[in-house]
Amino acid sequence: MSDDVLKKTATDLGQMIDAGSISPLELTQTYLNAIDAHPLTNRIYARITPDRALAEARAATDRARQGTRNGPLDGVPISWKDLFDTGGTGTEAGSAFLKGHVPDVDAEVLKNATHAGLICLGKTHMSELAFSGLGLNPITKTPPCVNDLDAIAGGSSSGAAASVAFDLAAIGIGSDTGGSVRIPAAWNDLVGLKTTSGLLSLKGVVPLCYKFDTVGPLCRSVEDAANIFAALAGASPLHLKNAGLKGKRFAVCTTLALDTMDEAVTRAFDETIQMIKDAGASVEYLEIPEVPPAMSLAGCLFTTEAYAQWQTEIEATPDLMYPEIRDRFMIGKNYTGYEYIQACKQLDQLRAEYLIRTAAYDAVLMPSSPILPPNIKRLEEDGEYYIRKNLLALRNTRIGNLMGLCSLTLPTKHASCGLMVNCDPLQESKLLALGSEIEAILA
Repeated sequence: MSDDVLKKTATDLGQMIDAGSISPLELTQTYLNAIDAHPLTNRIYARITPDRALAEARAATDRARQGTRNGPLDGVPISWKDLFDTGGTGTEAGSAFLKGHVPDVDAEVLKNATHAGLICLGKTHMSELAFSGLGLNPITKTPPCVNDLDAIAGGSSSGAAASVAFDLAAIGIGSDTGGSVRIPAAWNDLVGLKTTSGLLSLKGVVPLCYKFDTVGPLCRSVEDAANIFAALAGASPLHLKNAGLKGKRFAVCTTLALDTMDEAVTRAFDETIQMIKDAGASVEYLEIPEVPPAMSLAGCLFTTEAYAQWQTEIEATPDLMYPEIRDRFMIGKNYTGYEYIQACKQLDQLRAEYLIRTAAYDAVLMPSSPILPPNIKRLEEDGEYYIRKNLLALRNTRIGNLMGLCSLTLPTKHASCGLMVNCDPLQESKLLALGSEIEAILA
């Protein structure tokens, strides 16, 4: 089988399986061969699961022959970020704290995906305990960006993005607490979906921040995102109706989201907004005053939860952590319970006000990241540079997490420059439909 098949969308692969032009077993072996031969595999995959993948592929091949496929992605091989439990296979979350940890059972979303026929190729590298938007991990490995091998892939789902971008998986499953799906998806020219908090199960997922952790895919198309979202939820596939953008009304968030951007990002965003306007949509530039006070709460909310989750391990063996990640966790030690509860109450009020302010629009748009992927070596050598770039990378995506939104990043015509589309909580169907319409004009 030609390696060209590895560049196809997951949905296209599913359709080829359904038509009988490829078999899941042949397809899986092709992916495993590509993984085995690729010079960057050890920087992308933490562990490969060939025995599991081939067993699942044989079962999927039998279903395809019998006409009893379990869904549109049955027989399609995908990767999993190394914080999803895999029964009998290590789950270490990019951390020395979990070295050698082998769970007994799969995470709930992995069970759902397996039931839908998805094939597990292995576990991908990630930022340490998922607490960075950059993807730099000197403890394990640092995956590269597909557009610049000397630059980071984005985090924390760094290996998930690289596995798809380098044609070593049809879809990568990641998690997003402050941007960890959308940043690496944007920097590697992929579609990335941040789901509404609580919508997809976190059972069997290594935790970071309970209030903000979400599960989401990184893939080649919005249709892929819709199909894998349904599989992860254990639900029926979504049917996206593309009615075009004429008459749609969008807001561009001008508060913080357009500040301090790389020139290439500004150029890509302006060009993309013009294309959306040319397609018949209305685009208005909107100040959203709820954003700055919400962002000011982020330090308390994220670090308090993260430190509370990992306090015992960090205090016992702090030298096991990369200092920049450890120091970020330790900030949470300085907040009181009173401050955390007050911040939660204030954020709930800001969320309600945000939804009222944006209610007249179909979605809120902004650049997925204000910066391009930074250089790996400089991040390793310059702590101040690391901190500055990490905060900038996460700035725009965190707006969606803080406001409790569902969010989608789409690739534009410019490398590593994504367009982010934000919709109200639990509006994934609407978000994906809008994303499909925008994708069509950007293709």
